[in-house]
Amino acid sequence: MKTVKLANGIDMPVLGLGVFKVEEGAELVSAVKEAIQLGYRNIDTAAIYGNEASTAQGIRESGVPRSDLFITSKVWNADLGYEETLAAFDETLRKMELDYLDLYLIHWPVEGKYIDAWRALEKLHKDGRIRAIGVSNFQIHHLETLKKHATIMPVINQIELHPQLTQKELIAYCAENNIRVEAWSPLMQGGLFDNVTLQEIATRHGKTVAQVILRWDLQNDIIVIPKSTKAHRIAENMDIFDFELTPEELTKIDALNQNLRVGPDPDNIDF
Repeated sequence: MKTVKLANGIDMPVLGLGVFKVEEGAELVSAVKEAIQLGYRNIDTAAIYGNEASTAQGIRESGVPRSDLFITSKVWNADLGYEETLAAFDETLRKMELDYLDLYLIHWPVEGKYIDAWRALEKLHKDGRIRAIGVSNFQIHHLETLKKHATIMPVINQIELHPQLTQKELIAYCAENNIRVEAWSPLMQGGLFDNVTLQEIATRHGKTVAQVILRWDLQNDIIVIPKSTKAHRIAENMDIFDFELTPEELTKIDALNQNLRVGPDPDNIDF
């Protein structure tokens, strides 16, 4: 699996498996195990997903050494704060039966809470319990505020990103500040599969629309974590390293932007 180097020197696989909205249980265990056995090395979960235990079971049952994997989880809004975040991290490690995480993220930039939570992440990182720390759903102004207080800057900003929400200004800011961008909901929850432009590009390359979108991410230096529990989809999502989109095709995909979100707006969080 191809990797990119984060600002702190850690290598992170460019493609991972997301497990949002997959319940604890045999289906998730099987999906994670299948993905790892197919070659995935990047697994992304979160406390609020309520599935850290099954995700970890799939990891253990894969037979691949823990040291070969890159595992991410996230601290939820209700647990933001210095002591609260430290406790939430301990609970995540307990549920996952792990000694450390490769990446831990603040899930949402809740005003008045994320600075103290970030101090906790910095401590956990300095204590060697997390290899890399980052944020999720942070806009430029959130990152600017964090910069004023942080002793370590985030190495990742995981955001909603797909051809109808390209977030070019935020991506440029992150690039200028050595923050890698990671896309959640890269396939817009299937909402782009009927798009004519994407279908035409897919046909030209003998690929699916999903594969074209994921390839567009990679060629824009975006780390991507598509979600699936179906073995053939998990395999299909990985089959994106044997073709390349042309500059014209990349421009056509960029032009599909409508600033359209399928998830919440980070500036209007109501939870």
